[in-house]
Amino acid sequence: MTADYKSLLQQKAELEAKIAEALKTEKSGAISRARELVQQYGLTQDDIFGQPKRKTTVGEAKYRNPETGATWTGRGKPPNWIIGQDRAAFEI
Repeated sequence: MTADYKSLLQQKAELEAKIAEALKTEKSGAISRARELVQQYGLTQDDIFGQPKRKTTVGEAKYRNPETGATWTGRGKPPNWIIGQDRAAFEI
């Protein structure tokens, strides 16, 4: 390695340390400011990050395989055990 390469690596390490310190300082200030705003306006987590997405329901089973106990809601692709058969026989 050349002396020039080693000095560049040293400078890189020093810059990365300075960057990390600056980020830590600015983050601390930003967190303090955010806490002040939350307290000042009585903000909640939902105000800041929005409402959580509602979970969709799968649906209630309408058909059951008497041999295995497997169920199907009647939505989507039918399972192999009900294809080509009268569905009324499998209704729950």
